[in-house]
Amino acid sequence: MGLDELKSIDTKLNHLRRGADWLIYGSVILGVALLAQLFVLMVPSWLIYSILAGWILYLVVAIEVAIGRDKAYPPALVLSIVTLAVSLPQQEHYSLADAGPTLASLTFIAGSILQVGVIILVTSLLILRRSQSRIKTIPTR
Repeated sequence: MGLDELKSIDTKLNHLRRGADWLIYGSVILGVALLAQLFVLMVPSWLIYSILAGWILYLVVAIEVAIGRDKAYPPALVLSIVTLAVSLPQQEHYSLADAGPTLASLTFIAGSILQVGVIILVTSLLILRRSQSRIKTIPTR
């Protein structure tokens, strides 16, 4: 394990981190669009408040990511998984998608794609970062 391998891992980590960051920021921005749509549709207030609470958590994570805190990535992963776990089982979302391209269906599809992207990139980032730390702790001869 040489210096070249560490540089290669550092480069991959930077690419993964940058991609994950942009997907996290995109999730926050799309969350604003979702909240606006829900407000216009006059859904029950408990639903708006629960989605707003999740969005605030995502916003906090995005701010932590923006200021360079690596510890923000595991919560981003958890939020993405929870978002999909709550969103995907809802039959209403699939009826929106079946109805054709509307703002609501596009928001659902884009949001789901963003969450899957966050899951893939953050998981890859965490695994590669762990590999990097193992390589750095191996004593050289």
